[in-house]
Amino acid sequence: MAGKSETGLRSVERGPTPPTAAGGDPEAERWLAEHRTGAEPGEVLAFFDGLPTVTVAEMLGRWRGSGLHTGSRLDGLLEAYGWYGKEFSGPEAVHPLLFHGRDGRPRPVDPALIPLGLLRDYAGLARSWPIRTAFGRLRPLVHTNQPKARLRTVEHRGVNTAAMVYDSLPVIDVFRRVGADVVLGAMDMRGLPEPFFFLLERDEPA
Repeated sequence: MAGKSETGLRSVERGPTPPTAAGGDPEAERWLAEHRTGAEPGEVLAFFDGLPTVTVAEMLGRWRGSGLHTGSRLDGLLEAYGWYGKEFSGPEAVHPLLFHGRDGRPRPVDPALIPLGLLRDYAGLARSWPIRTAFGRLRPLVHTNQPKARLRTVEHRGVNTAAMVYDSLPVIDVFRRVGADVVLGAMDMRGLPEPFFFLLERDEPA
């Protein structure tokens, strides 16, 4: 049985495993190396569509994150707040947002306590030094040891691939493989007209 979400992505509960490529594609890795600083949104979307899919099992582990700039209002915003990446301990145990703690180590935070809607709608203000400083001081209050997202296989743009579904936010991150330890994510967020693209590079295996 499969259920289609309001975002237009379909959760796939059973069925054939989607095709994947365990290794890296030299052409994809070369494209990424040439566009690390950013590219036009249509170009990145076409690149995303051409990448192999990823299974849920292949996403397990801890990953370092970075944005792939396309002119999105969210470009560079997470990094400005000390974003580290994501950690997938299992399909039911995902820390969707890791930030650098005061000791420099990655710490999971509760996305429900971060006003992502305000960050989305007032990204310019959110980048200001006073707001970022306030978040830094309050960050220990939003730390959590509880998983706040799940991994699922979803249908997205015609293929089935791994995705991260937030527990408390209207956000789904969909993944495609660039290399053996690099994936490209597309964040589908209600109220954001275009996907926000980001990279995940494996930091620690599961």
